[in-house]
Amino acid sequence: MPRAGSFSASSQSPRLVCQAYTGTLHAPIFQSVRVGTAPSLTRRAMARMALARRHARMRMFLLPPVWRGMLWVAASGVVFTLLNTIVRDITLSLDPFQAQFLRYLAGTLVILPLVLRQGYAAYRPVNMAGQWWRGAVHTLGLVFWFAALPRIGLADMTAIGFTGPIFIMIGAAWFLGEKMYADRWIAAMFGFAGVLVVVGPHLSASGGIYFLVMLASSPLFAASFLLTKSLTRTESAGAIVLWQAISVTLLSLPLGLLHWTDPTPMQWLGFLAAGFLGSAAHYLLTRGFRVADISATQTLRFLDLIWASLMGWLVFSDVPSHSTILGAMVILASTVWIAQRERGR
Repeated sequence: MPRAGSFSASSQSPRLVCQAYTGTLHAPIFQSVRVGTAPSLTRRAMARMALARRHARMRMFLLPPVWRGMLWVAASGVVFTLLNTIVRDITLSLDPFQAQFLRYLAGTLVILPLVLRQGYAAYRPVNMAGQWWRGAVHTLGLVFWFAALPRIGLADMTAIGFTGPIFIMIGAAWFLGEKMYADRWIAAMFGFAGVLVVVGPHLSASGGIYFLVMLASSPLFAASFLLTKSLTRTESAGAIVLWQAISVTLLSLPLGLLHWTDPTPMQWLGFLAAGFLGSAAHYLLTRGFRVADISATQTLRFLDLIWASLMGWLVFSDVPSHSTILGAMVILASTVWIAQRERGR
């Protein structure tokens, strides 16, 4: 039986690591329960909770890397949907570019306590130029995104953003040298077809120009995510999230000051929540990009349309149209199919 400290996760297989982990590191938990003649229910409950958490982490660790990457990206989609709901509600009564600046300022403030606790060395970037290039590209995409945000429904906004995986998969093959499998392209194309089912009826309406403005942000966000994938080779997830928050905050400041109005207390609270959710979502996304090919994870983003439709209905009373429901079904089918295909790799 391996002993604690005698192995490393990088040198052993996940199954051996799990055996060593469960065989040795769980011992203190059971010992703590046996100490004394009458251990309390509280100590028993805490021991069982700790054991359950460790088992959950090990089950996650034993999954294939591509599945772990997909789970990280899927989780980030749920958090991004909550973030977009809060930010859209704020932009209905506040200048969009001021909201863009304050959202990333709040994200920076949320991360600073972690930097102070862990030390700046843990967040010092290796590639500072790459961090600022990524921040500049992401800021430009945000300018288009925030300009259209108050004028487009949450589900439609999310559906348009699903053109991003197409640009990402092309960029991953051209610039990152990732191997492209035919089934990934097939899943992406079916997912994109579902997006067209959602968006198509709106393009001929009076607000169609804002759908095109939102669409213009997709290739820019795709370039930002590709830069993120490249940065994960040398940078920690925490450093990438921190320097994105700093760079976007500073680059968004000039536009944020053009039509400044003092936010209400509730809006300040919303920005703090958005800062926390945004930092958490980008962290989850970065973790996913670190363990799996970026092209393998993109189909999972199509699930965001389901969460966005639900939140749009709950918060803004936006009832999804028949085309939105039909498109979501096509998207979901492509997501389940590619997940099963990736499992066999």
